[in-house]
Amino acid sequence: MDQYAQMFATGVRTPVLKRPDDYSMDYEEVSFPAKDGVPLEGWLIPGDSDRLLIINHPMTCNRYGFPGHLAPYDQMFGGFEVDFLPELKHLHEAGYTILTYDLRNCGLSGQGNGGFSGLGLLEARDVVGSVRYARSREDLAGMKLGLFSRCMGGNSTIIAMDLWPEEFEDVQALAVLNVVSGQTFVEQGARNIGADPQEAVTRLSEKLLQTNGMRLAEETPAPHAPAVKVPTLMAQLHRDFLIDADGDGREIFEALGAQDKELYWIEDSNQRFYAYNHFGQHPEKLIGFFDEKMA
Repeated sequence: MDQYAQMFATGVRTPVLKRPDDYSMDYEEVSFPAKDGVPLEGWLIPGDSDRLLIINHPMTCNRYGFPGHLAPYDQMFGGFEVDFLPELKHLHEAGYTILTYDLRNCGLSGQGNGGFSGLGLLEARDVVGSVRYARSREDLAGMKLGLFSRCMGGNSTIIAMDLWPEEFEDVQALAVLNVVSGQTFVEQGARNIGADPQEAVTRLSEKLLQTNGMRLAEETPAPHAPAVKVPTLMAQLHRDFLIDADGDGREIFEALGAQDKELYWIEDSNQRFYAYNHFGQHPEKLIGFFDEKMA
């Protein structure tokens, strides 16, 4: 319980181990402010079309991925590396320009809110900052825009689209992966060890409130999802042993306001972080979605 409370309260800052040039991609180091001024660090990987993707990462990850093959991170989330660079290379080779960056309190980006995490409630300001930055650059401003956001990055994007819809009026497509409510982690974690889920939620809610002032019941994209109107691909690990994917995932999907939406189940594993390598190994679905919606 204490481990969950600490992770929800502050997240985990991890090193950016790899760069696009490790995969023979040219790139530019960029920095820009979040909506509230937190400095954010990222990469711009130029493509050869008029299509731009802004990409957001999960909690404990950064723009590179997650060093789960190294101590002490090998004690978390399966003990294997998540590497987003193969996925970025597939998208780059499909012609997309890519802006990917570290959310606040992650990677090399600045500290925001005293280092506390909001599981998307605070990080939504970073998504707004990334869109504003793209629109401020002459070489990017006229491009067709899509968003690809994973886990906490997906929560952040959905929340931002609800709170500041005017910032996203020209977004043509959204893909999200493993979006999630904080509460389902606690409930499923309790079930996995034979504890009472509701008692666990009550205890962690109190601990989280006392640690960073956040309310666990509010750390979910579901109430914000009706504001998402653009074509949406929602990918989810179906047998995720850390959460109730059928329950929580379907609730979020059904709440999405988009008429054009698809729920895509990833079936190959029960390890949550496996899903973050999935499109790097099997990019066809992701590229096909953006190719169709951003044509």
